[in-house]
Amino acid sequence: MGIVSRPNVCRTWPRAVNLLDRYIFRNVLGSCLAAVGLFAFVLMLGNAIRDLLGYVLADQLTATTFVRLVLLLVPFTVSYALPMGMLTGVLLTLGRMSADSEITAMRAAGISLARLARPVLLLGVLGFLLGLYVNFTAMPQARLQYQRELADAVRVNPLRFIVPRTFIRDFPGYVVYVGDKQGPVLKDFWLWELDSAQRVLRTVRAGSGRFDYDETTNTLLLTLVQAQVESRNTRAPEDFSTVPLVGTFEKTEQIRLPLDQLFGASRVQQKLKWMTFAELQAEEARLAALAVPPDQRRQHERDQMKVQLVIQEKFQNALAMLTFALIGIPLGIKVSRRETSANLGVAVALALGYYFLTVMVNWLDRHPEYRPDLLFWLPNLVFLMLAFWLFRRVQRM
Repeated sequence: MGIVSRPNVCRTWPRAVNLLDRYIFRNVLGSCLAAVGLFAFVLMLGNAIRDLLGYVLADQLTATTFVRLVLLLVPFTVSYALPMGMLTGVLLTLGRMSADSEITAMRAAGISLARLARPVLLLGVLGFLLGLYVNFTAMPQARLQYQRELADAVRVNPLRFIVPRTFIRDFPGYVVYVGDKQGPVLKDFWLWELDSAQRVLRTVRAGSGRFDYDETTNTLLLTLVQAQVESRNTRAPEDFSTVPLVGTFEKTEQIRLPLDQLFGASRVQQKLKWMTFAELQAEEARLAALAVPPDQRRQHERDQMKVQLVIQEKFQNALAMLTFALIGIPLGIKVSRRETSANLGVAVALALGYYFLTVMVNWLDRHPEYRPDLLFWLPNLVFLMLAFWLFRRVQRM
């Protein structure tokens, strides 16, 4: 009987292990997707309120445009939500399995910790590849398209931006207030010109005025009627002992307020973080080919380092998917909690520590001699060493 039963055991064992792999992979994947969705929603909500709420209240965005802009925020928020979601999903699933003694039963059946970790590591590798695609392709393209569509939406009717009885602070260096508006005609108009320290340099008050839009230069043209201008000392604008200069005008020349500084031009200036991998490589090659005078060499090195830091940050953010999967395996087993809030708190604390180390490295972008591009490996190396130490401890349990 014993001789006959062994082949059955041998045939059954691989099936059981494969079933176990699928069980762990499916549960971790479901938890990770839910966690990524949660974090992405929170980040997307914050970005939408910060970037779009003012335009919605000013009736500058249609419902269709608003929804499309929110959808374009998804790749941007997902790029940050993926690592946190991976860590949270692993902690939630393995913590629950450990609390339910499933991990103990698997190890009692002779399944090693490394064997249990295999489906989670596979998910971490897939997450790393997904992170590379999101960071180097999907997110830059969506972010650039987001800025373009937002600029185009405002350009359709830029005069909607002027909201009566509201202090408008979006013009760099200016604060605008309009008591009433009827089409392009303004009533009770106020304008304060500020310096770099946000001190008032000039105050303009007019009984009425008119806004026109120059589409070729993307500029608002302001003409004031019955205006009074009060100018202060530019060196000491808060010195009220000095009598300000006051002038009155029946009608002023057109004041130009460029909207490019507000919403970007129709050709949005592409930031380094919005570039794809191919564009970053092209920018790196362009900087390397420049003939730089000796007095500008240090600034040139900083510019080159900024490109390297963007590349490293995107790569390291994707690698964090695998790193967080590795550290989540022993930590989830060791914590042994089924409470969602506790595991979520552990995940957020670890993710904040990781991003804090990343921000510290970013502070060195103006000091290329410290090689911050190499220091970007530090957060992942620290967490990988922590994962290795936790693996050793869990194996001894």
